Amino acid sequence: MAKVQDIYGQMVFDEHTMQERLPSATYKQLMRTIKDGEPLDIEVANVVAHAMKEWAIEQGATHYTHWFQPLSGITSEKHDSFIDPISDGHAIMSFSGKELIQGEPDASSFPSGGLRATFEARGYTAWDPTSFAFIKDEVLCIPTAFCSYNGEALDKKTPLLRSMRAVDDQANRVLALFGEPHQRVVTTLGAEQEYFLISEKDYEKRLDLVLTGRTLFGYSPCKGQELEDHYFGAIRPTVNNFMKELDEELWKLGVPAKTKHNEVAPCQHELAPLFANANRAVDQNLLTMEEMRLLASHYGLVCLEHEKPFEHINGSGKHNNWSIAADDKNLLEPGENPMSNLRFLVFLAGVIQAVDDYQELLRMSAASAGNDHRLGANEAPPAIVSMFLGDELGRVVDALIEGRDYKSHDRVEMDLGVAELPNFLKDNSDRNRTSPFAFTGNKFEFRMPGSEQNLSDANMVLNTAMAKSLKEFADQMEAVPAEEFRTAALSYVRRTLRDHQRIIFNGDGYSEEWPEEAARRGLANHKTTADALPCLVSQKALDLFAEFHVLDEAEVRSRYEVKLEKYNKTMNIEIRTMKRLVRRDYLPAINDFAAEIARHIAEVRAIMPNADLTNQESKLEALLEGAADINRHLGKLHELHHASLEIEDQQERANMNAHQLVPLMGALRDAVDEMELIVEREHWPVPTYNEILFYA
Repeated sequence: MAKVQDIYGQMVFDEHTMQERLPSATYKQLMRTIKDGEPLDIEVANVVAHAMKEWAIEQGATHYTHWFQPLSGITSEKHDSFIDPISDGHAIMSFSGKELIQGEPDASSFPSGGLRATFEARGYTAWDPTSFAFIKDEVLCIPTAFCSYNGEALDKKTPLLRSMRAVDDQANRVLALFGEPHQRVVTTLGAEQEYFLISEKDYEKRLDLVLTGRTLFGYSPCKGQELEDHYFGAIRPTVNNFMKELDEELWKLGVPAKTKHNEVAPCQHELAPLFANANRAVDQNLLTMEEMRLLASHYGLVCLEHEKPFEHINGSGKHNNWSIAADDKNLLEPGENPMSNLRFLVFLAGVIQAVDDYQELLRMSAASAGNDHRLGANEAPPAIVSMFLGDELGRVVDALIEGRDYKSHDRVEMDLGVAELPNFLKDNSDRNRTSPFAFTGNKFEFRMPGSEQNLSDANMVLNTAMAKSLKEFADQMEAVPAEEFRTAALSYVRRTLRDHQRIIFNGDGYSEEWPEEAARRGLANHKTTADALPCLVSQKALDLFAEFHVLDEAEVRSRYEVKLEKYNKTMNIEIRTMKRLVRRDYLPAINDFAAEIARHIAEVRAIMPNADLTNQESKLEALLEGAADINRHLGKLHELHHASLEIEDQQERANMNAHQLVPLMGALRDAVDEMELIVEREHWPVPTYNEILFYA
């Protein structure tokens, strides 16, 4: 591997490269656009485009693309070459400011939730200068927003950027009350990405994995994760080589990949980057996921990014570590004495209020067919949104609510009783893996999003809800005389914490008592995507997004329709795959094995009429009963599946999928999986969990 400092960011047109290649005046103007939000001048764009093209060609690029995030949640790109033919039969390489700042992909073939019809094809991409351009596979990739001919946002990036602007505006109103001049306030994100790596040969033999990303059938392995020997264990050589190449490629692309390790489940791993501006961090996470999928094949592996590729063991999350920074100063840093850090307490109270008021929207932001299988067990948080503050901060909040003083404890020095081992300071709070929204030192970790999801939605909701909290504080405090501000602000914080303390829960989210306790507190418990999505089009949500110009009503409703449609299409694909596998693979295998046993019984009886064939007969009976059971479940699933497809209303169809078809799919799966224990290995049509999860 080359030296990290030599390759880091070499494929990125970042600030360092811009400063080297742009005229000083152009660079300064572009930085004002990036950092202060000033409008972009076309003349500046022309100069930047020329410099960007020259740099890209030097790096081997032949094409450029506007790289964007349609409502499908993945990334899209259309490649155009730099070639510009001239009259003498030759060609020059050209790239203009107009080509940099605007593109025109077909908008009709992307999900739009009714914003675009098939005959209304025109759409536009617009350069996002706050996220650096980069080179991938000899193509200059320019991060862009995507909108319709009429200007409606058709992507994930645009609302995220709008929500970040809302936080910037409202946070600066609050900071002004503390006598702090205008600063650039951004939300920051560190996206921990969990994933599975399995053998390409096993993957190719599992149609369910190929078509749906998860195993629709599979009995639990003889050994799962119960020995806890995979977590942070030695990384097998093939996987380690994959991780090395992944690190190198990500570093070239300016992605600050920091931590890598084995996760809890067999074949499961994690990559965690350093924090970045939330918009840029989302782009980098999507790029990371793409690189993972592409590079795995170099090692005979397949990268699974589904939230729950295997039952009975951990699923994969994408932990959304979120904070707020003002000119690189973390506003959620409590300091040595959080009780006396009024600015921190104001922002903390704002987060608590935001999560409580918009808990259903946060749950919605993490809703998907895949994540429904993950939430609620195996280190994934439950579907109930709550907040974990930890011991120290919890005591501070309790003291504020009760109106009493509290002195922060000094951090405890840990002595392990071995002279050769250094002492170290114990953190003031533990970690809670069952909490959906946990404070972890100077940030909140939203653990609910699934590994396959685009984090733009979660951060857009978080940012907008936080902007609402900050606005309410500023609206009340701006009328307060300066000499009374601290007293009034502390009173506001106490009142806010008292009003929203129901959302704070430091206990076990997996306990049987918690759902009952949460219901008594009035917290929502939307267990399925079908239950979670309607809140997106509630008047409360529409008002929130409209107030901060993040989404208008048409844009909100389009996203609701897109999410419903994706859920229903995913369910349709899974059910069709399930039926196909049962009919063409599992039932034939079971019947073949049953016939073999029947022949064996008949052959033995012909020679030894009095032979004891009880075991063989019992096995045959179990196979025949199992096949009959599978056929019953298959028939019922087929009947209700076709009935669901007749339902035109997408929400009603989603309700039927979630509450009737998913349980039937589970029953069919259980019936097939029971047969896996009886049918001999040579007859079973697919690799089992024992083989997939424990490859050499």
